[in-house]
Amino acid sequence: MGHGVQLTIFYYNPNIWPREEYEIRKNESKRHAESLGIRWIDGDYNHEAWQQGICGLEGEPERGRRCEQCFRLRLTRAAQQARELGLAYFATTLASSRWKSLEQIERAGHWAEQAVPGVTFWAQNWRKGGLYERRNQLLKAYGFYNQQYCGCEFSAGQAVQSKAGLRRRMRELKRQHAAQLPEMSRQIVEALRCRLKDAEVVMAYWPLPDEADIRSLVDLLVAEGKTVLLPKVVDDTAMELRQYLSADDLREGAFRVMEPTGMPYTDYARIDVALVPGVAFDAAGHRLGRGRGYYDRFLAAHPRMRSLGVCFPFQRVASVPVDEHDVAVDEVL
Repeated sequence: MGHGVQLTIFYYNPNIWPREEYEIRKNESKRHAESLGIRWIDGDYNHEAWQQGICGLEGEPERGRRCEQCFRLRLTRAAQQARELGLAYFATTLASSRWKSLEQIERAGHWAEQAVPGVTFWAQNWRKGGLYERRNQLLKAYGFYNQQYCGCEFSAGQAVQSKAGLRRRMRELKRQHAAQLPEMSRQIVEALRCRLKDAEVVMAYWPLPDEADIRSLVDLLVAEGKTVLLPKVVDDTAMELRQYLSADDLREGAFRVMEPTGMPYTDYARIDVALVPGVAFDAAGHRLGRGRGYYDRFLAAHPRMRSLGVCFPFQRVASVPVDEHDVAVDEVL
């Protein structure tokens, strides 16, 4: 490498949540390193161990004590890896991120070099001397995925304080993940096939362009002899279900959503599971919709119906803002 530096990348980020977000970031790093011929080492992803390491600091604000402890854990592991490889120095790209405190990172780096004798922390301010501008140029030139929060579930939750803010963030993430959405949809369809193996009557949805595309699943379920139902908006507050047999049954309805034209279906007790799309979900099943409340009113009217939230991995967040009329789903895929 330049300036006589022989570079090795050690990718160690057990803080990142959810796992799918970790894989996206890891693959971006690995792809670019391989294109440049740089040695790249995959560190373990053990989020549970990381959570134990920051135990008691969960309520800390961003750039608080939890963040510095996180940096200590990760940089200490980097220092250990450097020593195992016989390298004299270790550094970090953390210092280039606008989400993090440079002072905390430098303190954590020097703490790590004291904890692991034999290696030295190379402190570099990557935000000065044109380096930050160069970073932004490279993001565009190589089409890098550029995340909108630091990485852990706590930073993801604190990055959004309102429903409007969360919707804006999800729109941005969908734009950033545009190239990956078809593969993500394929994986969701495969997971749902397993999940719905024993179901006989399924309430599904016909996706909007920015939702998980389950159209192939809908047709597959029909081919397997299952009863598939799709929602149809009937007025400003309510939607009903109608049976879907093929795409020929669909017509563009409210809000440009393709809706079924068949007869209404009212035997709700026979529905095994309802697939519910959303803008974002959290682990408790809280759902952020598009703001019109159709699914909330429908689920509230049929509380015994088993509901399954369907979304892309990055749409799973630490916390969804909720109001009293919002209805949580029973499970999130």
